[in-house]
Amino acid sequence: MIDPRGPRPFTTVDVVILTIREERLHVLLVQRPGGPNGPDASDEPFPGMWALPGGVVDIATHTSLEDCALRKLEEKTGVRSPYLEQVGSWGDAARDPRGWSATHVYVALLAEDSLNLQRGGNTGGLAWFPVEGDAVAVPLAFDHATLLAAALERMRSKTEYTSLPVHLLPETFTLSELQRVFEIVLGRPLEKKAFRTRMLAVPLLEESGGQKKTGRRPAALYRLKEKNGLAYFSRSFGPV
Repeated sequence: MIDPRGPRPFTTVDVVILTIREERLHVLLVQRPGGPNGPDASDEPFPGMWALPGGVVDIATHTSLEDCALRKLEEKTGVRSPYLEQVGSWGDAARDPRGWSATHVYVALLAEDSLNLQRGGNTGGLAWFPVEGDAVAVPLAFDHATLLAAALERMRSKTEYTSLPVHLLPETFTLSELQRVFEIVLGRPLEKKAFRTRMLAVPLLEESGGQKKTGRRPAALYRLKEKNGLAYFSRSFGPV
């Protein structure tokens, strides 16, 4: 009797992990096994190439796709509960030479000071790469260049009408630091007064009670009212 379920593709989760380092947006990449710096794994595809962190969904361990993404994220960064959002799903017979596969892509936004990178036993390396446009300067394994570009497009598009980049900041921050993160993500300057008016007009931030020394005078420190809170604006950010 033929199994009515038929052959099944293997299912994976890939996570686009983003942070701000040295005034630039960076993505975390892992080096595939079998390269010059990694363990011998000649049967692995794309040996030694860089890729997005992720892994195969284990139905005995992972309770959901998001659970799988969170576990993979914690394995690599030490962060338990960041801002995490599903970008989409990709699947076909050609994206992985081992067979028909489907992957579900998430984007995670992390503050740099929250990270504790952990190199997994089956990887040759783990490193941050600066984002250049919608890509990085190294070729990526599988279809990960497409997945990265899609995640970046989603993030920048959503930044136009939400407070999304706030999750790239530490627990407390100044309004100037918040504006700078928006500008890094969008790749353009924003008008200071209009930006502050917009941020303070929504129930997103609250003063922490502290201050930070700046070049002129101490600036008030703010924090999120809700850890993974997100505010929506009625119109997008316009040019300066």
